[in-house]
Amino acid sequence: MSAARGSFVGLSEVRRSAGLLVQPRMGFSGPEQMRRGLAATRRARAATVGTLTLDSYTRVKDYASVERALAEDTGLNGYPIVTHGVETTREVLEGIRGPGFPVQIRHGSALPDDIFTTLVAAGLDATEGGPVSYCLPYSRVPLAVATDAWARCCEQFARLRDDRGIEPHLESFGGCMMGQMCPPSLLIAITLLEGLFFHQHGLRSVSLSFAQGTHPRQDDEAIAVLRSLAAELLPRDTDWHIVVYTYMGKYPRTPEGARHLLRGAAELAVRGGAARLIVKTPVESRRIPTIEENVEALEFAGAAAAAVEGAPAPPVQDTGIAAEARLLVDAVLDLDADVGKALVAAFAKGYLDVPYCLHADNRGRSRGYIDEAGRLRWASVGAMPIRGVTGSREREHPVGSAELLTALSYVERTHDRLALHGGDPRTPGAHHELDAGTTASDLRQT
Repeated sequence: MSAARGSFVGLSEVRRSAGLLVQPRMGFSGPEQMRRGLAATRRARAATVGTLTLDSYTRVKDYASVERALAEDTGLNGYPIVTHGVETTREVLEGIRGPGFPVQIRHGSALPDDIFTTLVAAGLDATEGGPVSYCLPYSRVPLAVATDAWARCCEQFARLRDDRGIEPHLESFGGCMMGQMCPPSLLIAITLLEGLFFHQHGLRSVSLSFAQGTHPRQDDEAIAVLRSLAAELLPRDTDWHIVVYTYMGKYPRTPEGARHLLRGAAELAVRGGAARLIVKTPVESRRIPTIEENVEALEFAGAAAAAVEGAPAPPVQDTGIAAEARLLVDAVLDLDADVGKALVAAFAKGYLDVPYCLHADNRGRSRGYIDEAGRLRWASVGAMPIRGVTGSREREHPVGSAELLTALSYVERTHDRLALHGGDPRTPGAHHELDAGTTASDLRQT
């Protein structure tokens, strides 16, 4: 590693001393409220990381709509960093962000040049996204255009090392690619490839993501595979860690079900040795959470993680995730020495194909489903080079619309019912036992 340090460098060591770092997805349009949110996050009874989540207009460079919303005081679903500008953002961070409390920008933009320019000028050194993970789910921008834009932004970001002696940090969102119906091998492959893309364009501090899925033991296996492949594939001068996201699909409607799910995410992160957990609140299914609700969720997750620190992790079963992920990564890297060009070619050939993703550059031939045990499986692998690998055997019948809709609410439904009946969703097989007698009529009424 370079001698230069940034606020996210060495977070794995911080996690070992302070426990799992918990982080909200907090973003408010008003600078005063945003500052209060960061201050409350810092004061929370947990080891925390701060977040400035940007609004959806800034994501697509619709600054006129930002200006109109601010003028009419109608509120936005995040912090408009470009419109507020450098000085306002510095005032928001003043006296709050520091060595013991890093702050990350989260944004969702396929063309993030304005965002990178502003966050760098404001003195920030950590953000997230990626050329695939912030393009295919969130935009109609051609993948090749997004990849070029992200290459330029990475190189601009990397110059902080020479200009200011700071090692900037970039987190891949690749492990969350519509993750609620995407088997884990593809999530692992995309976040690893984005990490390699970041490194190729000058960044030496990265994090790799994985979103909590439908089955805890499958998630354990996936994170173990991600850790093993990262240690093998990332260059030795890379400072890296894993970040777990609390489930990114339809969230439980009951507070008890939401807490069950969040506790499971915290325990998964501890078992997998992740440095950070991205936390969601019990009100996610209904509205944007308040500052107080974010803090409550952070403290709950921190306590849940602390309760299982040091406990022996269960053995990880090999169901073929490692073989699939390795085949996908190798197939992409064989296409071109330039990782960005290889990613564009891989999607064009269908070597990477995200289930149910409607972006024009995604082939759309792959399909995922949830099996009887509650695990995410491939119903169809399309042209991806994993046909016949253990765990990727395709089903004989396609996924219909009714099955897909039911599957999309599987985690929500299961955790709400487990909370109602006093079950424990962390127990292997609990999901299957609960759903064994469920009828189609029951599902429609849930």
